[in-house]
Amino acid sequence: MKTKVISLRLAPKQLEQVEELAKEEQKEKSELVRELINYGLMLKMFKFYRQGKVSLGYVAEKLSLSVGEVLDLLAEFGIESPMDFEDYLQGFETLKRTFPGRVRVD
Repeated sequence: MKTKVISLRLAPKQLEQVEELAKEEQKEKSELVRELINYGLMLKMFKFYRQGKVSLGYVAEKLSLSVGEVLDLLAEFGIESPMDFEDYLQGFETLKRTFPGRVRVD
């Protein structure tokens, strides 16, 4: 992965936390910070999803994961879908109208 250099200002406590964790995990500080940024993005996307602000597909796209992988992570973190059963039924009816004759219920 080609990376670009940015300048980042951290509070002394934040820098201390990064240095300590990098040492504990035997990683370079830059590698650890990239990892933390990815975790932060994931947390933010999961929060938006739980609040119903974004769709599952949007989360998957932003995290560069498949919908299945996102579903697995959501389950792992105990995050339930903001969709209730009525939303599900409405989506299913829309799907049947969009693809008549191709959606069946067995």
